[in-house]
Amino acid sequence: MKLNRLAVAMIGAAVVLTASLTANATHSWGNYHWGRTSQDFPLQVIDSNTPDWDGELAQTLTDWSKSTAFNLSVTGYDDSSRTRKLCRAVSGKIRSCNASYGNNGWLGLASINISGDHITQGTSKMNDSYSAQFAVQNQRDHVMCQEIGHLFGLGHTSEDGSSQNTCMDYSQSSTSTRPNQHDYDLLASKYAHLDSINTYSTSMAATPLTAAQHSMAGEVPMGTRIHKGVFHETWAAPDGRGGTWIHHVTLATGFEHTELLH
Repeated sequence: MKLNRLAVAMIGAAVVLTASLTANATHSWGNYHWGRTSQDFPLQVIDSNTPDWDGELAQTLTDWSKSTAFNLSVTGYDDSSRTRKLCRAVSGKIRSCNASYGNNGWLGLASINISGDHITQGTSKMNDSYSAQFAVQNQRDHVMCQEIGHLFGLGHTSEDGSSQNTCMDYSQSSTSTRPNQHDYDLLASKYAHLDSINTYSTSMAATPLTAAQHSMAGEVPMGTRIHKGVFHETWAAPDGRGGTWIHHVTLATGFEHTELLH
C-alpha cells in the first residue's frame, strides 16, 4: 500500500513529536534546529509588529540573545496591515507578526518550515482578535517569548499550567514571561554540533506563500492535527516543495482542552 505525501509527512512529524513529548524534561521540540556550519550563527528577525507590540518583541529578543547558540538581530521592518495579516515567511529568517486573525481559538501561532530536522524559516503570530486577553502584560510577554522560542526548536517545560519560571511553560505567573537558565542550557546543547549546511540566510528573498499559509491568516492552521494538549495543539502540512510546515498553536482562553486534566 502506498502512502500519499500528506500521510508520510504527518506520520513523520507525529513520530518526532511523540519522541519529544516523552522526553519533555529537556523540552526540546524534537530534533528541529537551524542548520549551520559554524557556532554563534547570525539569525535575522523581520519585525512585522505594530508599535504597541515592539516593546514585547524587543524584550524577547534581548532575553533570547543571552543564548550562546546564535546572534539575533532585527534586519527588516514592515508593519503594513497586509504584511502583518499574511505574515509571509522568508527563507532563512524569522518573522514576527501581529494582526486580528479572527476568533478562531488561537492566541499565538508559531510555524516552522522543516527539511528533515532542519528549520529553514519560521513565523510567529500574535492574534489581536483576543485583545482582552492581551490586556494583561504578563500574557503579552509570555506569548511573544514562547512563540519566538518555538522557532529555535524549543518545546514546553510543562503542559499542565504549573510554573517552571520560564516563558516555555503555560503558567500565568509573572515569573513565566522570560527564558530561564534551563532554556539557555538546552539551546547550548541542541546547537553544540555543527551541520554540513546553513539553513539561515542573510538575503531578503521572500518565499511564495503556499495555500496553507494563505488560509492560516484568519482560520485554523491548515493540515492535520498531530497533537492535542490542554493549552495547545500541533498541526502539520506538507509545503509542496518536499518539506513540512509544523504549526504550534497556543489556545485562547475558553478553547483549552480541559478534559485532559481529568
